[in-house]
Amino acid sequence: MNTPLNGDDLRWHRGEGDALEANQDVVERISRLIKAKERERLWAILDRWPSADVMALFLALPLKRARKLFEWRDRDRETVKVIALLNPDLRTALLKDASITRIVKVLDRMEPEQALQDLEDLPEDVAQQVLPRLNARATIEELRAHGEDSAGSLMSRKFVAVPDDWTIGMVTAEILANAQRIEKLYGVSVVDANRRPVGYLKLRDLLLLPPEAGVRAAMHTDFIAVTPDMDQEEVARLADSYELNVMPVVDADGHLVGRITPDRLRQVIRDEAEEDIKIMAGLATDTQPDESVRRIVRGRAPWLLVGLVGASLSGVVVGAYEEQLAQAAILASFIPIVMSTAGNAGIQASTVAVQGLATGTLTFADLGWRLGKELTGALANGLIAALALVLLAFLLSQLGEIQVPLRLLVTAGLAEMTVVIAAVAVGATVPVVLDRLGIDPAMATGVFITTGNDILAVLIFFVTVTLFYFV
Repeated sequence: MNTPLNGDDLRWHRGEGDALEANQDVVERISRLIKAKERERLWAILDRWPSADVMALFLALPLKRARKLFEWRDRDRETVKVIALLNPDLRTALLKDASITRIVKVLDRMEPEQALQDLEDLPEDVAQQVLPRLNARATIEELRAHGEDSAGSLMSRKFVAVPDDWTIGMVTAEILANAQRIEKLYGVSVVDANRRPVGYLKLRDLLLLPPEAGVRAAMHTDFIAVTPDMDQEEVARLADSYELNVMPVVDADGHLVGRITPDRLRQVIRDEAEEDIKIMAGLATDTQPDESVRRIVRGRAPWLLVGLVGASLSGVVVGAYEEQLAQAAILASFIPIVMSTAGNAGIQASTVAVQGLATGTLTFADLGWRLGKELTGALANGLIAALALVLLAFLLSQLGEIQVPLRLLVTAGLAEMTVVIAAVAVGATVPVVLDRLGIDPAMATGVFITTGNDILAVLIFFVTVTLFYFV
């Protein structure tokens, strides 16, 4: 029997043992209310909910239902605020088919740098209609001028900066006097007479130090300032390396012009990781789960064709050794084995290399020792894989008659070990070389490494067969 649509008892469950199951029931009942177009009843229910619970509901609802709920409640100030706080990808999906007026309402609730990111995710014709209507248009246009994915497009011009000749008491008094204007306080920048950053104060400094303590003596100087044109990935790498929560942004003359907050730094790290994952899978960086069939075909078909070309080249290599296959058909059963091993070994090595480049723990100068380490490991792993394949070939020889089984065992094992070493060498080297050339190293993984190593594996296999099996 279905649960009635009456929602008087509906509420979001938090911190309870059966919360997950109870919330699933809530989502189902809310979904049925949306499907039944019970708009007024939904308003009555959600008006009693805290904003945090409404946000959780938006995250849990199917996208189609979430869009409809947003469409019904776009005039509600609290709901618009909730949408502004959602994950950027979900927010973009909700706004995808929204009206210009509705998009403006949501973006006006956001910080200019956040609004800029969402604006860039919208179709260009829509963005051009939205931008002139935004309250923070001037600031957004200024941020936009710095270029996409730059520190300037991330920074907030809202920050607290004090002279280095003040006392802690003066700083505290200034913060209290401007408390209404300060939304989030992560720390206090300290500047000299020319507004150049010379240090910073942590919140704990303001709480624990005596009011008469001087700022110059109390401030921390282990900060790194970035310029507006620095790439956001480099900004995130610096913040991680120096364990900084806030990154000050300075202009060409060294004057403090903004800051990049922890929220924005976390978002950059997440966005860069998502972008690399998409590139590694052969997808466009702006791929979304709810995109149209046309975009799916346009974004993925080219990469599939690249894979098809690579597979065709592998087929050409196999065809070139048709005579050897005709003499010993058993060899064909080893082709998918060596191709799969090569693909796996190459992806493992390239993934580690891409991760090292992303975190700054691997550079082009490290290529020599890194490759040596990888090849040593590949030799050991290749030997293990070769022994496993030899064991498999031996079992096959017991099930049926195979010509010169000992020679087959040696050939298969040697080919497998060589393939692993070669695949690892390619996987560990190509990302570092691409990074040196200024190309995203994530391009090295996925389609290119897999396809390239397939061709290499087949070639190595048949060369080994020719040299050691047919003698």
